[in-house]
This record gives sequence, structure tokens and C-alpha cells, in this order.
Amino acid sequence: MIRQRTPRPAGHPRTPAQPPEPHSPEPRSPEPRPPGPGGKAVPATTGPVTVAVLAGDPITGEGATAFLSSRPGIRVLPVDRRHEAEVVLILVSRVTEEALEWMRQAADQARREVRFVLVGDGVRGPDVLRAITYGLVSVIPRQEADFGRILRAIQAVRADRLEMPDVALGWLVDQVRAIQNEVLEPMGVTPAGLEAREADVLRLLAEGLGTPEIAARLNYSERTVKNIIHGVLTRWRLRNRAHAVAFALRNGAI
Repeated sequence: MIRQRTPRPAGHPRTPAQPPEPHSPEPRSPEPRPPGPGGKAVPATTGPVTVAVLAGDPITGEGATAFLSSRPGIRVLPVDRRHEAEVVLILVSRVTEEALEWMRQAADQARREVRFVLVGDGVRGPDVLRAITYGLVSVIPRQEADFGRILRAIQAVRADRLEMPDVALGWLVDQVRAIQNEVLEPMGVTPAGLEAREADVLRLLAEGLGTPEIAARLNYSERTVKNIIHGVLTRWRLRNRAHAVAFALRNGAI
């Protein structure tokens, strides 16, 4: 278990809203890749994972930095270069508004799609939902946060794996269910972003029906069925009908 004091960025005891300053310089990392569709660089899929460490307790932060620096496949950046990091590790005793503000600042300043691994107690449902919008992928309670588990959470980022406490997963499931029941269903939209009639057509495609059969089953014209399929292919940049069916299956729409 990692022992920590009250969250306070190292090097700035009088300005608690700012993340800690680095203790030593590090060599510069490679330039980020060209921007992706969201306007920020797409994270690298090869080479070491670049990590910046923000800690409420300087001693804990130095320990995490030393451990991660010794691991192959990990490159630790100083805090003043956190905007270049692929992963930002945040270590606090309790998840407070201050820790969430560190996360927001780091996300706003990032040159790439940054991901966050958060270690701390006291996380609440609204905090998780808010932090996910910043790029949170893992929450680890302090009593479970040995360095080995932190390392695995960082390494899992490139595999797009989430690591959340059961209670946090429960909040997310409840939130998704509420959105589906209160927002999407009244609008006739599935969680995958497909309209109800699009899902109906793809479901029948998955059963092996052709355009005439689908039109007869749903009481649509064949032209309408073709237009629905064309709209799905165009909007989601899918190659063909089989790809559209696979997309719907993968996203739980059918």
C-alpha cells in the first residue's frame, strides 16, 4: 500500500491547484505524431509508453518515478512535459476536486490523446463520469495500489483496457442504462448510435434476408431499405453490408 499525505503538488505548497514541478530534467521524447481527427496527436502504438507522474506527496511521486523508470517499455517524463505524455499517473490519498482539476488541466494541455491512471480513495460516481471525459481509464484504490498493479494499468492503456473498482463499474452501467432509457430510446436511437429502424434492417441482414425480404418484413419500400443501409455505410465509413452487420453486432445494437 502506498502511504501518502494530504494531496499537494510537489514544489508548489502555496498553489495547490497546480500540478507538481519536476525534480530533475529528463531527455526529450520524440515529437508527437500528426494530429488525428480530434485535433490532437494519435498516441503511438510502438516504442516506450511515455508517462508523467503527478503526486500529492513528493516522496510517493519520487518512488513511483524511480520504479517506472527502471521498467522496460516505460519512459518517464518530467512533470513540466506532461503535455507530451501518453499516460498521466495521478497519486493522491483521496480523490478530491483538486485531483480532478489536475486531470482537467493535463487533458487541456495535452498534445495527444492522454490517458489517466488514478490511484486514490474516496472516488464517487459523478467523479468517475467526469474524469472519463478527460481520459480516465483506470482507478485503483490505495490499499490495492502496489507498483506492480500500477505498471499493469499503464501497460494496459495501449490495449484499450479499463481497470475500475466494481462500484465504479456499477455507476457506469447505471449511467449508461439511464441514458438509454431516458434519452436514446425516446429518440429511437440505440447506444451504438444507430436509429431503431437501422438496427431493425441490420438485424434482418444478419439473419440472411435480402432487400426484398427485409422490405416485406418491415413494410418498407425496397428503396427505403437501400437508403437505410447506404446511410449506415456512409455515416460509419463501413465497407459493405457484412461490415455493417459486424459493426452492429460488436456494438450490441443487434
